[in-house]
This record gives sequence, C-alpha cells and structure tokens, in this order.
Amino acid sequence: GAAVSIDALLNVPWYRDYTAGYQQVMIGYSDSAKDAGQLSAAWAQYRAQEELVEVTTRHGVRLVLFHGRGGAVGRGGGPAQSAIRSQPPGSVAGAFRVTEQGEMIRWKLGLPALAQQTLRRYLTATLEATLSPPPTPTPAWRDTMASLAQASLHSYRALVRDDPAFVELFRALTPEQELGILALGSRPARRQAVPGIGSLRAIPWVFAWTQVRVMLPAWLGTDTALHGAVEGRKAEVLQQMLSWPFFRMQMDMLEMVLAKTDPVLVKYYAKRMTTAEQQAMVTALNQRLDGLERDLLAVTGASQLLEGDPELAESLQVRNTYLDPLHLLQAELLFRRRQQIDELAVVEQGLQVTMAGISSGLRNTG
Repeated sequence: GAAVSIDALLNVPWYRDYTAGYQQVMIGYSDSAKDAGQLSAAWAQYRAQEELVEVTTRHGVRLVLFHGRGGAVGRGGGPAQSAIRSQPPGSVAGAFRVTEQGEMIRWKLGLPALAQQTLRRYLTATLEATLSPPPTPTPAWRDTMASLAQASLHSYRALVRDDPAFVELFRALTPEQELGILALGSRPARRQAVPGIGSLRAIPWVFAWTQVRVMLPAWLGTDTALHGAVEGRKAEVLQQMLSWPFFRMQMDMLEMVLAKTDPVLVKYYAKRMTTAEQQAMVTALNQRLDGLERDLLAVTGASQLLEGDPELAESLQVRNTYLDPLHLLQAELLFRRRQQIDELAVVEQGLQVTMAGISSGLRNTG
C-alpha cells in the first residue's frame, strides 16, 4: 500500500534528505471507485490517508495530500467544504491540494467573484479541518464501516465484473459507444481498443451512466450494504455515525445522486434501445434504487430526499423541466444512429448537443 511504500522511501537516507521534510502524496479516486464501487473505495482511501499520516508523523515529515478528485460523486466529487472537513484527523495540516475538473471550472472559477468565493470556501474549510479536526471514529463505527465496504464491494463486482449480460446492457442502454466516435473528451474513452468495462476510462464510465440518469457508479453496491445493515438492525448505529463527517458526507452525496436519478427516463431509454431481457435488468436496477431510497431515509430520518436542502431540490426540479426534452431527444437520436445511416452527420451533431446540454444541466457528470 501507499503507507508501506512511503515508509520504505523515508527509510532511505538520500531520499529522506531529498524531501527536506516535505512529502506530497496523490490520492486517486476515479479508477478505485470504478474497480471497487464508490463506498468501498471511499473507505479504502480514508484508511490509506490515516496510515500515511501515521507514517509521516513517525518520520517527522510534513505530509500534503493531493486529492485527484473528479466532478462526479463516482469520481470523488462533492462540495469542497464538506470534502475537506470529512478527511481523517491530521490529514489536513494547514494544506490541501485538489484538482478541479474542466467541467466544473466555469461553475467555480468562471467569474472573479465566483473564483474568490471558491477560494474562500477552500481556505475556510482547510483552517477548520486544521484547527478543529474531526473526531476519530469509534471502534464500533470503524467495524460497521468495514462491513459496509466489504458488502458493497462484493455486490458491485458481482454485477459489474461477473455478469456478462451487464456489459451488453451498459453498451446498449448508454451512449458509451458514441462517446469514442464523437470525441467529446480530451483523451480516448478507452485505454485499449477492446470492448468491455476493464479498458474503459473512469470518465466515460461515469459520464455514460449519468446521461441516462442512472448514476450507477455512485450507488451500486451501497444499496446492498445499507439494506443489509438496516435489516440487521444496525440503523441506530448508522444514525449515530451521521455525526462522523466522513460518513455524513457519504450519505449526503448518496442522497444528492438519488435525487438526480429518473426511473421513468431510464425505462424510456431501455424501451428504445434494449432487448426484453435487458429491459428486465433495467427494471431490477430501478427496484434497487427504490430500495436504496427507503433504506437511506430510514438512516437519515427524513421523509423525502433533499428534505434538508430545499434549495437544491428546487434547483433540480427547475432544471428537469429543460433536461427531460433533451433526454427524450437523445434517446431518439441514439436509436436512429444505431438503426440507420441516413443523415448520420446531422444525427451525430444532435447527439453532441444533447450530451452537452444534459451534462451542463446535471453539472457533476464526469
């Protein structure tokens, strides 16, 4: 692991001298979440940071963590203040480095006033995390979190890795095939020119699911983990864990993601572009989403999603007025592109417009 590697390096005299008492380590989010699922990856990253803090403290070296976050929840995205305050105690010691994705720059840094506001938020949260670090989680909370992460990992991989039909569903339901052709990103969608999820980069993996309003990378596996905990009468423990900033942020981000899903639109995409067997898989995914919403509300004690954030709820409602027609148009254009070759250039141009519009409306998409 990272801590073992850094420990070994800092035991090398010339390297220890080279650092001059300063060690920077980058924490990756995208590929870990794609490989293990959001909840399991988040817990692994939390523990890795704890171990790095312990190692660098023992060596008397100042640690600065560089968070390679993406815009979407499935790639470590989320409100900067909450993200900083949810880091392990001691991991934000007067410094915090983070990436800002291109899609988020205009929302956070596009105007001088916005840039100043964003920097104030980063500065405030960094000072708070430094001067008043979050409490260390209790052993019971750590055990519960470890169980949740393990259950989430198995559930996520059982579908994404072990079910061959899932790959075909992903390619048929989402615009994944079109992303590489339309050249929307700064890099190729795949690391290698072979089909399957393994060679797909994390950005198109998240982007494709977001376009059809499933948001699958941000919740798959977590649904099974939470349901098992609630059914196992651990809801009270989970409610206590909401006072732990790390767990609170995981639940807050999950709530926001669920509010952005739309089972009706997903069914429409499935009806236009998938087989009867694949439509049954979509129905099963929607049922898992329904169950996850019930279990999440049982943990938070709310009566509906975003009950504590009415401004965001209203914002999503307004944006959906404009997003829904774009989704319907996109589904039709995807169908036409896959079924005919007439007017292909016009169809592909329309697809680019719908993808950009949906991405802009949902904001944290890739």
